[in-house]
Amino acid sequence: MGESESHLNLPVESLRALTEASSAINSTLDFETVLAQIARAARAVTRAEGSSVLLYDRRRLKLIFAAAVGEHGAWLIGEEFDAELGIAGHVLKSRQAEWVHDVATRKDFYPEFDRRIAFHTRELLAAPMIHKSEVVGVVEALNSAGAGPFEPADLEMLKVFANLAACSTHNAQKHETLKKENLGLRESVLSGVEIIGQSPALRRMLDLANRVARTNATVLLLGETGTGKEVLAKYIHTNSDRAEKAFVGVNCAALTETLLESELFGHEKGAFTGAVNQRIGRFELADHGTLFLDEIGDISPSTQVKLLRVLQEREFMRVGGTRTIACDVRIIAATNRDLKRAIAEGKFRDDLFYRLNVFPIHMPPLRDRRDDIPLLADRFARRACVELGVELKSIPPESSALLMRHAWPGNIRELANVIERAALMSDGTQLLPMHLPQDISAAGAETEPGHGAALDASVLRHQERALVVKALHDCGWNQVRAAASLGISRDNLRYRIKKYKLRRTTEGPRD
Repeated sequence: MGESESHLNLPVESLRALTEASSAINSTLDFETVLAQIARAARAVTRAEGSSVLLYDRRRLKLIFAAAVGEHGAWLIGEEFDAELGIAGHVLKSRQAEWVHDVATRKDFYPEFDRRIAFHTRELLAAPMIHKSEVVGVVEALNSAGAGPFEPADLEMLKVFANLAACSTHNAQKHETLKKENLGLRESVLSGVEIIGQSPALRRMLDLANRVARTNATVLLLGETGTGKEVLAKYIHTNSDRAEKAFVGVNCAALTETLLESELFGHEKGAFTGAVNQRIGRFELADHGTLFLDEIGDISPSTQVKLLRVLQEREFMRVGGTRTIACDVRIIAATNRDLKRAIAEGKFRDDLFYRLNVFPIHMPPLRDRRDDIPLLADRFARRACVELGVELKSIPPESSALLMRHAWPGNIRELANVIERAALMSDGTQLLPMHLPQDISAAGAETEPGHGAALDASVLRHQERALVVKALHDCGWNQVRAAASLGISRDNLRYRIKKYKLRRTTEGPRD
């Protein structure tokens, strides 16, 4: 008897249940909802006490409980085991459905999950979920809820249903990937974090970032506080082949040693006081993506050893765990410390430094990219006005000149804070010198003795370049309009474009 002919012998009520189940699992593309619908429908079509959906993680060779229904079934979700183990592992490998009349007779039955949720499995139906010749998981039905055991028709129902479920799961996974990509793009726009400027120092930095972005090389970002190391890390990630995967960041200086290790590697339940549940660490969350380790120079010697092992072996263990977990993560680290000095003082491992220092990028301080200050200030002013709900304000030349004179020890972060404060202080449509902090507004009348002329010449050159860049930027690089806004001829503008080696950026602002 052929497979299609056997299906014709299914009871009418079973076929009706199968139709309803198919309709339910195809009613949505939300991944978690689809999986939950599959588990509920599997129990319905087989009239079982409980059911579960196990997805196959092909790279890690794991089976993971993605959905489960029945008494305490929800407790299983997220649990995983080696894909070669258990009856589900056998079904996965053989690609054939099974009906186990008495699980006690099977040596490969794994009772641990029964113990965890206080459930007693007597008999079991299991069918592979196959989509286009690829096994995506296994669906199980546990214990017949009727007066007797399962029937052959129940196994046939589960086999047909498993194939329907495989198709729905595949479609939902594809939809989930697209949704994450779209969310990632939305986050890039909504975050308001951009790389703005035309200064030579910024161009050199971005050139290095673009060179390394599409490789898997570890990157070490070096520079003062507030220079935008996390922004550049995101720029590298979004321009890499891992862009559709997660970008996960952690500030290594903000956590104690124990908490940092738990944050990075995760922990098992009971690993330490307060560890009431298992925790997935940042390395696992960033799998196939990018992990940004900020303030890497502040981690303890013990954590340095564990981090070195991950970089060398590409695997780790959760805190309190015994199981090795493989990971595929691109590392971008950052610090404002002198790591070579820390090595000499015995505070940082030299072998870890060489693992991190594969491709160093030095972040220029804001005082070395003064030409970018007017553009940055204008962007921060627009963002601050929107966020604060105040009238949009512009920055006149006299205020720009003062901003360009300042030393900016806090770099870009300090500039953003200054502009936000000025937006609050101003009642008009401009951010005037009087709205700036006193140490900045008073700088216009103060020059160091003997250096005033040189300082003024340098500032004027930077200011002229910055004004030309801003005019071109505001006018979309329409040279006629930009020259008119500056009150100079087009030839004069072209001379300055050539003089300052300006070029139009082909890429828009990046998060």
